Amino acid sequence: MQTIKAVMAQSALPRLEQQMLWEHVLGVSRAWLIAHDTDPLPPAAVAKYFALAQRRLNGEPMAYILGQREFMGHMFKVTPAVLIPRPETEFLVEQALALLPSTSAPRIVDLGTGSGAVAIAIALARPDAVVVATDYSHDALAVARENAHNLCADIEFFQGSWYDALKGQAPFDMIVSNPPYIAEKDPHLYQGDVRFEPITALTASQNGLADLRQIIQGAKAYLTPTGSIWLEHGWDQAAIVRNMLAEADFNQPTSISDLAGIPRITGAYS
Repeated sequence: MQTIKAVMAQSALPRLEQQMLWEHVLGVSRAWLIAHDTDPLPPAAVAKYFALAQRRLNGEPMAYILGQREFMGHMFKVTPAVLIPRPETEFLVEQALALLPSTSAPRIVDLGTGSGAVAIAIALARPDAVVVATDYSHDALAVARENAHNLCADIEFFQGSWYDALKGQAPFDMIVSNPPYIAEKDPHLYQGDVRFEPITALTASQNGLADLRQIIQGAKAYLTPTGSIWLEHGWDQAAIVRNMLAEADFNQPTSISDLAGIPRITGAYS
């Protein structure tokens, strides 16, 4: 019979990815793998491993193969219906938490929530906040609701395109969003993980700016007089987003850089 050590020696995948797949297939920890790498394996487990390994060799993201991804210290379910949560989006959460009013029950909305990662991370860090999340996709909202249930996060979900989902809602203290911002013909859409992610959650018309512009132009009607809006955007869009905020009569447009020094989050105040 095959062993983990023998199978790993045959695989072209990096060792870490092989270990992640074996943890998933066998339902065991990394420490168990190391201690039992010469144990005989059931043929069914070997077959399942090779099937998953082939998907990875074909380029499919590990998050979709494993069905989960860690974000802000929490494990989120992910499917091809939602974008894979990424480390740079943690800056959006950190900024929101730093600037949310300290008063009880601040209201915050996450537009285009996808897996729910941003909204849920905020709700778990500020359990007193009233957190609302929207998405146009019924399938994405199903994933987000399941994540909220699994992580015990209290969130209201609404389906609809941007502000259409919020009709009748009271004003918010903060709007956050990681909207589609990649240009429709950007060559990066045909490289790496994004090849497998939902294209409608990635791209926007007007060179990637259409959704950012729509969110900014409609934001004032849904913010309190002291509210703010914070948006994730592309590496080269910070100045444009600041200008759009200024043109929409927002105050103090500000961009925040990630650890690589790239401005990825921009926001402003009512």
